[in-house]
Amino acid sequence: MSKNKLIQVFEYQKLKIGQDGFTESNFQALVLFNEKNGNKYFTTVHKGILFNSYVGVIQIGGLTIEILPKADNSDNKLLWRDVLLHMLKECKLIQVDNISETHLKKRYNSFLEAYYDIYLNEIEYLIKRGLIKKYRKNQSNQFSLKGKLLFSQNIQKNVVHKERFYCSHQVYDRNNIIHQILLEGVSVLQHLEDGKFTDRINRIMFEFDKIDKVKITSRHFEMVQTNRKTKPYTNAVQIAKMLILNYSPNISSGTENMLTLLFDMNKLWEEYIFRILHKYKPANYKVSYQNSDKFWENKRIKPDILIRKENGENFIIDTKWKVVTSNKPSDQDLKQMFVYNLHWESPQSMLLYPQIDQKDSEFGNYKFIYNNKINQCKLGFVSILDSGSIKKGKDLGKEIFRKTNTII
Repeated sequence: MSKNKLIQVFEYQKLKIGQDGFTESNFQALVLFNEKNGNKYFTTVHKGILFNSYVGVIQIGGLTIEILPKADNSDNKLLWRDVLLHMLKECKLIQVDNISETHLKKRYNSFLEAYYDIYLNEIEYLIKRGLIKKYRKNQSNQFSLKGKLLFSQNIQKNVVHKERFYCSHQVYDRNNIIHQILLEGVSVLQHLEDGKFTDRINRIMFEFDKIDKVKITSRHFEMVQTNRKTKPYTNAVQIAKMLILNYSPNISSGTENMLTLLFDMNKLWEEYIFRILHKYKPANYKVSYQNSDKFWENKRIKPDILIRKENGENFIIDTKWKVVTSNKPSDQDLKQMFVYNLHWESPQSMLLYPQIDQKDSEFGNYKFIYNNKINQCKLGFVSILDSGSIKKGKDLGKEIFRKTNTII
């Protein structure tokens, strides 16, 4: 049994000290982490945390906190965890192909723990098929001249050892950057997991005993070259990158290790809608994302999604991940969409929100008319759920295109 405690909360929900095993030590570590990141992930309240638009997972010591999105009246946390994984997968922000909701409920404490298992599975598979070897440069003392003699180092190191030669030579072995990355990922797991994977980790560490331990940074991942030999390593390296770059060791005076995987739900919703529209667009239509253009001096404007229709007309979509009760755009949104319409010569635009029980507004007219065309904007609502399950991407895409007066 896993000893790791799991707390599941929704976005914009509070988590208080003492609630579901959330301790003072956990609280202090989260506060320090948030301060180091500009206080963008949540707000500190009296003896607790108020989460905001960031969703995902935090593992701190023996506690895992899943922060889930929510855009309905249901408190079904398993369903919304499934929604989050689905959106992350569609946006290719996290590799979740091997994780199903049934899998999670049966075997894992959290979807982060599922990732640990998948990572170890990938490495065990690589070990079984044989770790690749590569040539690398090595500098060392030899009893015979091998490769290139390094004169200055040889004089410095072998003054009293005339029988030795300090050389630079090539070595063909498994001690290469890709294995150093995988080893660092396993080392992170040693600090985070609660004993469930200890035996497997120890066996892997034994296989990697001749691999140098290196402090891995984002620069090292840029050094990994994909070719026929390294292609089987792709999934393992991607998960290692997630583990290593999101790991914060000794976040609170050496008492807590932390791994965070957090996403701004507003940006996730925006990219998810774009990818659905791009994937299921009608023939001869174009869908583009964040079309930045110069607006005034050094200021730029950037609508979320631009659809170029078959007849040559543009349509602007600006996504908003929040629940609204009004069926009319706010004054600020109307002004923003008005500028988008004019700048991209789009006669119509739409603000797209997640749906609970709202209905789309009618297209409203701006007073300003250009090219003899009425300038319009509306509110649109779509649900990512259908009868308690995730709506198929194709159906969601069709629904949104219909709102743009595109029949598919």
